[in-house]
Amino acid sequence: MQSSNKSELRKQILKQRLSLTQESWREKSDRICHFLQSFPLFIEAKTILSYFSFRQEPDLSSLFSSNHRWGFSRCVDKSLVWHVWNVGEPLQTGNFGIQEPLPTAPILNADDVDLILVPAVACDYQGYRLGYGGGFYDRLLNLPEWSHIPTIGIIFELARLPQLPVDSWDKKLQATCTETNIFIH
Repeated sequence: MQSSNKSELRKQILKQRLSLTQESWREKSDRICHFLQSFPLFIEAKTILSYFSFRQEPDLSSLFSSNHRWGFSRCVDKSLVWHVWNVGEPLQTGNFGIQEPLPTAPILNADDVDLILVPAVACDYQGYRLGYGGGFYDRLLNLPEWSHIPTIGIIFELARLPQLPVDSWDKKLQATCTETNIFIH
């Protein structure tokens, strides 16, 4: 029952997100970046894991040249493998149509990471996240070596909901950032 609720909710929110005008999407993305840049957890982090915007997710690319080391994932089988990436380095298109670092880029391990900016379809007021259904982040965040790293869900306000259906493997995020604020959970 839960997964069908999640599936319907996912379709509905993705449709809303894709209906944003290019101008509105850009403006909301810029405001999210503004909130992140003034957030102590972000400021103090040396190495941050992020994502390349796909299907009109909030675009964080204006942050990528800041004074942090950035990590981006490649989907390998059912796992995320994290690599160091710098602005201007080559990318490739992965299995899901998402830009990824090259497999030859240096690998990042959990010990190297200070903060994870987590893409999501939606987040709720308690800090639970609705992902895309592949389970990549659920598996990652449930691994002991990754479970202690602070996480911030990145969504537009239209995708911040009072409550989401929650499964046993769902982990709360420490915070959610939208274009209106950063919400600590």
